[in-house]
Amino acid sequence: MKQNQIFINYGDQAKKMVQELLQKTKIEAELQLDDLIALKPNLINATKAEVGATTDPKIVQGVIEYLQQRGFNNLMIIEGSWVGADTDTAFEVCGYQKLAQDYDLPLYNLKNDNFIKKSYQGLEIEIAEKALAADYLINFPVLKGHCQTNITCALKNLKGCISDFEKRKFHRQGLHQPIAYLNKLLKQDLVIVDGIYGDLDFEEGGNPVKMNRIIAAQDPVLVDSYAASLLGYSTAEVKYIEIAAQIGVGFKDLSRAEIVELNKDQGVEIEYSSKKIKKLAERIEANNACSACYGSLIHALKRIEEKGKLDKINTKIKIGQGYQGEEFSGVGIGSCCSGADSFVKGCPPSAKDILDLIAHNLI
Repeated sequence: MKQNQIFINYGDQAKKMVQELLQKTKIEAELQLDDLIALKPNLINATKAEVGATTDPKIVQGVIEYLQQRGFNNLMIIEGSWVGADTDTAFEVCGYQKLAQDYDLPLYNLKNDNFIKKSYQGLEIEIAEKALAADYLINFPVLKGHCQTNITCALKNLKGCISDFEKRKFHRQGLHQPIAYLNKLLKQDLVIVDGIYGDLDFEEGGNPVKMNRIIAAQDPVLVDSYAASLLGYSTAEVKYIEIAAQIGVGFKDLSRAEIVELNKDQGVEIEYSSKKIKKLAERIEANNACSACYGSLIHALKRIEEKGKLDKINTKIKIGQGYQGEEFSGVGIGSCCSGADSFVKGCPPSAKDILDLIAHNLI
């Protein structure tokens, strides 16, 4: 696996999808059999993955099975939930306590760990000893929005490896610089992004958007740049990405990335119960749309709503395989809608590309 590669597998069969990604990336070539491998999910709170906040345990299960079948047995699961949440409860509710028992793995609540002070450019950060002890750290963030930093993905998910004292301090310091500096002090070796469900704009969940993808990459800055585009942002709108790139954590330029898509998502009947998402979906006319494409459109419409311009869209936006080969007036989303007067390319397109097209044509 090259540093500039981003691998994507579409669908909703988490365990199967992640194992297909691993078979493609061959991460075992980078490992020694006795390496201590840390698996770090996002368990910010005690909610199921379908709520849009936490990492699906089936993704981690798929990685565990893949590694154990190849003789890698020195594995541990580590996490420290948000300050106001109990990590042990999250382990139980989110399915990680059972996962650890089933595969005979140690499960470490990092809130109870010893912390080692590390510093970068004068900023001191308390980092969990077990996270620092890992020979190979696999980070399992969730692709989701965030009310303060716009997105949260690979770089920000390492906050689960610091003390509660440090988490509070990060917020006092404005989050962006300390998040970037933390990633200079604690290296993640592989990022596997749970992009099946992820909240629209709040890291604790409640308004999940089904994006139907799992992403694998080695460069956390590059994968966060890609995640930002999927949710409708430039890297300039997520300052910790910019800072992390400046200090050499990774590269932010997506033009340097080699995007490898293993497959395409399938059209499904899409139904959202969230009132917030239903409001955005009123502008959409879907016909056999894929969740990956539809999810990008929802995120783009959310960005437009934040700018106070949602009500200026006075025509339906068409999306879905049902429009393939059909010519129609207005705006179409994705390659299936190439017969529209204006359409955004991609299968699926990013929310950023959709946002640019809608801003140019409808508002």
